[in-house]
Amino acid sequence: MAYQSKKLTKAFKEGDYKSAFEYWTRAAALGGVEAHHQLSILYQEGQGVEKDEKRAVHHTEQAAIGGHPMARYNLGCFEGQRGQHDRATKHWIVAAKLGFDKSLECVMDRYKAGLIGLISKEDLASALRGHQAAIDATKSLQGDEAEAAVYYNNYKRK
Repeated sequence: MAYQSKKLTKAFKEGDYKSAFEYWTRAAALGGVEAHHQLSILYQEGQGVEKDEKRAVHHTEQAAIGGHPMARYNLGCFEGQRGQHDRATKHWIVAAKLGFDKSLECVMDRYKAGLIGLISKEDLASALRGHQAAIDATKSLQGDEAEAAVYYNNYKRK
């Protein structure tokens, strides 16, 4: 799998969007959240495929349902562009709670702008607490991984 991932990254960086599209399509069919997110970008930008907003939104929704923070943020952007500001704000609150900084900024901006009915003080506090918890969990996970790496390296030396 690591070999395929390196091959995909190389293909994408070199502009071989067709190969990237084929790989991500197979991965998405298997439930790959990141694959759905990447497909949404290809459809949105028309890279290797014809631009298709409906498919871009579909793959963004699938990635968001799977817990992809940037996809959830992007759904908020789609909704905002359609004038669905209440829905956009809800997506951004969810993404903020997943630790996505841009979403937290959007939530805070809406609160500061005093957009009545879109975000309450309680919503903002909840988003801030959730964001901090997600950041703390990431730091904790990284710390655990670092500790495991040190343990493994020390074990190998014995």
